[in-house]
Amino acid sequence: MKILVAVKRVLDYNLKARVKSDGSGVDLANQKLSMNPFDEIACEEAVRLREAGVASEVIVVSCGPAACQETLRSAMAIGADRAVLVETDAALEPLAVAKLMQHVAQKEGVQFAIFGKQAIDDDAGQAGQMFGALMGWAQASFASKVQISGDTATITREIDGGLETLAMKLPAVITTDLRLNEPRFITLPNIMKAKKKPLEVVKAAELGIDITPRTVTLHVSEPAARKAGIKVVDTAELVKRLKEEAKVI
Repeated sequence: MKILVAVKRVLDYNLKARVKSDGSGVDLANQKLSMNPFDEIACEEAVRLREAGVASEVIVVSCGPAACQETLRSAMAIGADRAVLVETDAALEPLAVAKLMQHVAQKEGVQFAIFGKQAIDDDAGQAGQMFGALMGWAQASFASKVQISGDTATITREIDGGLETLAMKLPAVITTDLRLNEPRFITLPNIMKAKKKPLEVVKAAELGIDITPRTVTLHVSEPAARKAGIKVVDTAELVKRLKEEAKVI
C-alpha cells in the first residue's frame, strides 16, 4: 500500500507574522519558513505505518514554489521514501491544492492519504476534506489514533463530546490532530540520506488543472493592540464601572 502525505511550507511557528506595509499580505522576506507542524505529524504517522509493515511506500507531496524542495527534503529526513513537488508560484487556495493532490494520487495509485488538519498560516482546514470529496474516498478528520488491518482503517477522532471511533474501507484520507503522535527528531545522518532520495518536480501549469483563486484579499492588517487594564480600589467601584462602562457583546 502506498501512502500520500501532503506537506506545506509555512512561516515557522516560532516567529510572529508581520504584515506588509501596503497591507497586501504577510511579509515573508528574510523569514524562516519550515514544514507545517500538523504535516510533520502526518509524515511521522505515515512512516510509522510503513515501519509496522502496513505500507510499502510513503510519498510526500507539496504544492508551491521551488523553495518547497527544502521542506520535502525535511519530510524525507523523517523517513518518507520519495517526494513530488507540484511547482507553481501562484497563490493556492485549498480547492486548488486538493485538485493538484488528486492528480498526484491518481498517477501514483495511492490507497491512503494523510493531511495535517490545518495549516498554521491560513488555518483553513479544508484541503484534506476537499481531496477526499474529489477522490470519492472515505474520510476522517482530526484523527488521534490510526489502525489499519487489511483493507479496513479504524480511526479514533476527537469531537466536541469526546472521542469517536470510525471504521472505513480503504482507500481513505485522514487529517491529523496534535495528539496523534510526536514527530521524531531529525538526525544528521537522515538529513544526508534525504539528499539522495528521489524528488520529482512537476509544473502545475502543464497539468491543465484550474487553480484560479476563488477569493480576493482586499486588505490585511494586524490585530489592534490590547488596551491596558484598569485597577479599581474596591468591589463597589468595580460594580459601578461594570454598570456604566462595560460593553455588552
